[in-house]
Amino acid sequence: MKNTFLILFVTGLLFGCGNKKLSRKETVTIYYKAFDSGDFEKLKTVIHDSITLISGDFVMPFDKDSFNEFYKWDSIFKPSYEILELVEDNDHLIATISQKNIRNTFLKNNPLKFNVKVSFTAGKITKLEELDYIGVNWKNWNQQKDSLVNYIKTNHPDLDGFVNNMTMTGAMNYLKAIELYEGRE
Repeated sequence: MKNTFLILFVTGLLFGCGNKKLSRKETVTIYYKAFDSGDFEKLKTVIHDSITLISGDFVMPFDKDSFNEFYKWDSIFKPSYEILELVEDNDHLIATISQKNIRNTFLKNNPLKFNVKVSFTAGKITKLEELDYIGVNWKNWNQQKDSLVNYIKTNHPDLDGFVNNMTMTGAMNYLKAIELYEGRE
């Protein structure tokens, strides 16, 4: 009888610990650590069946499969994410993020720091809305981007359109465009 009770007790503990509900801060931390480490399987555990990214006027709705394509695009630039601050705000969480990557280096804003409002449904992330950027020099950013786009359009038209192609191929073309631009004479 004692053994049966002990087995039931241990089993209850194991299953109870496995079903622990994550806090919003833990969920967001897992999200960015998964991006940082390249672990899409872990990322899928904290996003809802659909997720929307909002950056300025751009609204990008995804399901898990299409979000995987965005994730692949991002991974090509070898990103590194750091959470600088997490603040609860009613039904949302405001995260201050520092993002370093190859693209930001080229655009002369590395790291890129920004605030993002994270929304949840049933404990999973459903929306990330960029609120504002911290210390970004948009003049440098746009000059670099425009110079790159114009150079590619004129000298390598086969890569034209890379800047708006948010697939893995688009990101690889973006890197190729940077390489060609930086290697020009």
